[in-house]
Amino acid sequence: MTASEPVTGATLLDHLERTFRRYADRPALSARHEDGSTRTWTYREVDRRSRLAAWRLRALGLEPGDRLLTWSPSAPELAAVYLGAIRARLILVPLDLRMSSDAVRNIVAKAEPRHLVLGAGRDAPDPNAAGIGYLPASTTDALVADPDAAFPADWEAQLDGWQRPRPDEVWDLIFTSGTTGTPKGVMIAHDSWLATMDAIHRTVPRLEHRILSLLPLSHLFEQGIGLLYALDVGAHILYVRSVNPRVIFEAFRDHRVTSMIIVPQLLDVFWSAIEREVQKSGRKALFDRLRAIARRLPMPLRRLLFRRIHGQLGGEFRLFVSAGAFLPPALQQAWEDIGVIVLQGYGSSENGFGTCNSLQDHGPGTVGRPIPPTEMRIAGDGEVLFRGPTLFKGYWRDPDATARAIDPDGWYHTGDIGHLDAAGRLVLSGRTKDRIVLPNGFKVYPEDIENALRNAGIRESIALESAPGRIEVVVLGASLDGVVRPGAPTAAAAPAAHIAGDPVDPVLKARIDAAVRDANAVLGPNQRIAAWRLWPDADFPRTHTLKVKRDLVRAWVAADPGSSA
Repeated sequence: MTASEPVTGATLLDHLERTFRRYADRPALSARHEDGSTRTWTYREVDRRSRLAAWRLRALGLEPGDRLLTWSPSAPELAAVYLGAIRARLILVPLDLRMSSDAVRNIVAKAEPRHLVLGAGRDAPDPNAAGIGYLPASTTDALVADPDAAFPADWEAQLDGWQRPRPDEVWDLIFTSGTTGTPKGVMIAHDSWLATMDAIHRTVPRLEHRILSLLPLSHLFEQGIGLLYALDVGAHILYVRSVNPRVIFEAFRDHRVTSMIIVPQLLDVFWSAIEREVQKSGRKALFDRLRAIARRLPMPLRRLLFRRIHGQLGGEFRLFVSAGAFLPPALQQAWEDIGVIVLQGYGSSENGFGTCNSLQDHGPGTVGRPIPPTEMRIAGDGEVLFRGPTLFKGYWRDPDATARAIDPDGWYHTGDIGHLDAAGRLVLSGRTKDRIVLPNGFKVYPEDIENALRNAGIRESIALESAPGRIEVVVLGASLDGVVRPGAPTAAAAPAAHIAGDPVDPVLKARIDAAVRDANAVLGPNQRIAAWRLWPDADFPRTHTLKVKRDLVRAWVAADPGSSA
């Protein structure tokens, strides 16, 4: 371990050390236990625990540039290990708890990690079950524990003498799911993330954030904004492992949450819980009338109208930041009706913080404008491209994939389709691979159809082309609203209905038929739904970031091509 040489440019370690000094005695990371109790580390304690983790990781024989595989539920201990790995100049390779064993093995084969860090608790993963039990492993708890006899008296002085990271040094290696056997590792360096953090500072105000963290720390969205950015502004972060709305709302109240980083599916889960409580109270009609009135009022008055709901949320909740998937405009509008702003951002592991709405301009259906220093343009075929210092350093040991993603002019090709509205805000239409091109050349975007269905009462569906020119939807039965909007227009003919497997309840069938008729009435002639199917399970197959695996849904339909009317 040699003394460090001065390095030009800032790194995450520089920011972390400044943060720990600035907010030393503030609460930083908390964990809520199943009995409702919490434990909290201050910024000073997080610094100490991360230094302990850094020392122990180096003591295991790990050297700068070695890959450190982490597989753990989100918790203060995992966050401290992440920060310790940054100090030890290791490259994090986070695994998600929802990943399949095949995906885990493929990622391990590609990354070649030297050590595995496992979380603790009932939901901790089993490396033997995934076929990686041969890797040397430590637990998060052991790495951040108090010093033992193996620590020399001057261990902290030795640690302070370690060579510091370079700005262009990779610290995070985020892999795609790897279910195809060819996972791609996104290499993220200190300077890329700091450019992203600068963009976030230009968008999200420096509030006294008390954050409820539910998304996995294995995902860059939560690592970057929910941990590193949150610490940078002195936030207090609470980790809750349960996704039970009752438990989460209790945490909202007790922690007096102000802000939350979220994906649209969870946003919908929370809204559904509110709607169920309203329905039980017998005040649905009043609730809907108040929402219509509130939509024309300033945010403080909306919060006053719905003060009982805000009381259940702790009384200080103000802001959702949503990304990772399509956010239905109606869902965003629902939350904003009651006085909670939903900022929708758009980016990826490859390009960081691409675009985002602002507190002053957050209209439903848009994902905002690019934030300097990021540049954005729309290609001739509608694909969204980004360029700038937030971009990743390429795919791990895959120069061909890197060359396909980043063109010679430095533009990253996202694979997403979009256009600018009249105000210059980006509106996304979907993925290039999901776009439906009809025999007549007309292009149809599944999200447009799915959003029309949502407005008609079907919260989740997947639109696809089951045969040339034939658009069908697969409906998630559990996602239907309690009441389909009455007065469905009759301008469009009723679609042919098909329910895979056992016959569906006639009442449910009638509701879906009515919702599809309603959607067809507002869709263009080339977008209209010819038939629908009911998904046989309680939920669609999803990635570890809760996106629907559309390929599996398409394969299910393709396996039974003759069953549609």
